[in-house]
Amino acid sequence: MKLLIATAMSASIALGTVPATTAATTAAPVAPTVATTAQVGPGFAFGTAWYPEQWPEARWDVDLALMKAAGFNTVRIAEFAWSRMEPAEGQFDFAWLDRAIAAATKAGMVVVLGTPTAAPPAWMSQRYPDILRVDEEGRRAEHGGRRHFSFASARYRGFATRIATEMARRYGRDPRVIGWQIDNEVGPPSFDNEAKVRWAAFLQRRYGTIAVLNDRWSTQYWSQHYDTFDQVPLRQTGQQNPGLLLDFKHFQTDTWVDYVQAQAGAIRAVADKRQFVTTNTMFWNAGFDHFAMHRDLDLAAWDNYIPDGRPDWVANGANHDLVRGYKQRNFWLMETQPARVDWVPLNRSLDAGQTRELAWQAIGHGADAVLYWAWRSALNGQEQYHGALLGPDGQPFPIYDEVRRLGADLSAAAPALTGTAPVAKVAMIYSYDSRWAIDLQRHSRDFDPIKQFVAWYRPLRIASQGVHVLPVDADLAVYPLVVAPALNVLTRPEADRLTAYVRGGGHLVLGPRSGMKDDANALWPQRQPGPLAGLLGATVDQYYALDAAVPINGTYGDATATIWAETLKPTAPDVAVIARYGPSNGWLDGRPAAVTRRVGKGRITYVGAWLDPAAMTRLADGLLRQAAVAPILPGVGPDVEVAERRGAGRRLLVVINHGVVPATLPLPVGARAIAGDLAGTTLPAHGIAVVALDQAGATKR
Repeated sequence: MKLLIATAMSASIALGTVPATTAATTAAPVAPTVATTAQVGPGFAFGTAWYPEQWPEARWDVDLALMKAAGFNTVRIAEFAWSRMEPAEGQFDFAWLDRAIAAATKAGMVVVLGTPTAAPPAWMSQRYPDILRVDEEGRRAEHGGRRHFSFASARYRGFATRIATEMARRYGRDPRVIGWQIDNEVGPPSFDNEAKVRWAAFLQRRYGTIAVLNDRWSTQYWSQHYDTFDQVPLRQTGQQNPGLLLDFKHFQTDTWVDYVQAQAGAIRAVADKRQFVTTNTMFWNAGFDHFAMHRDLDLAAWDNYIPDGRPDWVANGANHDLVRGYKQRNFWLMETQPARVDWVPLNRSLDAGQTRELAWQAIGHGADAVLYWAWRSALNGQEQYHGALLGPDGQPFPIYDEVRRLGADLSAAAPALTGTAPVAKVAMIYSYDSRWAIDLQRHSRDFDPIKQFVAWYRPLRIASQGVHVLPVDADLAVYPLVVAPALNVLTRPEADRLTAYVRGGGHLVLGPRSGMKDDANALWPQRQPGPLAGLLGATVDQYYALDAAVPINGTYGDATATIWAETLKPTAPDVAVIARYGPSNGWLDGRPAAVTRRVGKGRITYVGAWLDPAAMTRLADGLLRQAAVAPILPGVGPDVEVAERRGAGRRLLVVINHGVVPATLPLPVGARAIAGDLAGTTLPAHGIAVVALDQAGATKR
């Protein structure tokens, strides 16, 4: 086996009314993720978070032997061990960590080291209370939890970079250590005095002069005019200027990126360049812009949990694709649950087989590592009840056998997976600014920007079997179809890039609330879609929050709108109306709900309503037909997920039956199962199949 470590090296809409776009558009190549993997050590990156400091050393070899028996080859250690590494200020003890790394290596493991800065030691909290986080109401955090430090504290930055430097000096050129995780799930802000000083400095860097800030925020409203930057309150909630609230998110991003990069820089100053540096993020986390966070990290990594134990495989896949989009490369699944969590009101376990199938889903979407949290139930601490592979007695829980079965699958499939990455012809744009702006002012309580994103993603992913999620400034040229479900915040440079994409032959589809605001959260003076109104040849005449369904009819059949409806007004003669509202409240009756326009070699479409799921499916099917995007395996059931990974002269399918009944797979000629549960063409419930395709005889896409 080869270890696959992803590093930094690592309406036309075919609805029956308008002809397809140019051949150049429909023949666009499939866009791959950059795999660029490094071969380091034995085996696929498969393992667990191990906390040797919590257990007697006499137990270590037993634990590591059980890990080896499960097929593990990677352990992540030290991420919460600061009090063990620096038991007193300036006194460092790494001897125990030396022994743990040596024991792991002897058992055939490679090591990822975590900097322990998510949980500072008690001596620091007691001696330097100024390092503690302060909430928005002025309450200072106490010791005993985690993430209780202020992200703005210069003193804390000093302690954090010092421990990172000491670790890197000792292990930065150690061949047994393959990479570094900075901190753990960063995110909570602080509102202490140092944060307020950093806030004023951030605003000055962003706007240059207070006059520019006043202009961008329209501070004549409610007499909000400021004379100096230090007058601006530091708030993330309440009745504040929308520009201030959005800029708080920009400030939070700037401060956390700086915090992580301070440690990354300390490590890179002395470490071997073959060691990757990353941090681990969380599902749909909105605490900061993750695209910005990962810009100067070597790979993306995230922690995938299903809190209620009832996975929606499509929504979970969307989050994988978002993480892949952070760097447009393969990523690491740094944490995932063995069966259950312990931090929601009802901590249901995943069904038998689902832990394994969710691991394969991650791999299908571009994961080059699967690590479980946690290895063994802690005897005490806040996460005693969390899912683990071993119980407090050190004996395997039932889930251990399922994970061991996954290890056997990976052993068989790892050589073929090496150097491959997911491919797609469809891209969706995800904008943190847009998500934040809508969440700050939903106008309709039900307009959840994540639910809206997934509502578009679901039919596109099921029908196309491959979607890439990208930032608005990504290179879109290779995608014949790009969908931006609610691109609420849109700058002129971004609009110019999207205009070039359309004129060059792409099809851009915008959803409701697009193009309303600029990056200061101010309304554009021209109607939606703001700087794209000229390209669309239409504007949004008015928008309406809905408390009841509204009928729509159009080229994709009869439908209903819920939650949100916009009426559109064509301003150019070549704009085609492809859907209209039926009788409802008088304001919507007969007005255009969706329009499309051919521009240059491409097309732009605007859908102004939140459509029902059946209508979304018909719309997605039409968009994909026009873009000549065919499924990889046509005719599979709705519970069967198909993903293609390609590279190094190979094509592989990862197929997962998320359903409770067997499924039949219409495999192309030359397909060959290399791992999993496929029996002929039948895939059992919760079964997986890794299938190698004969490139010459494979189904054309």
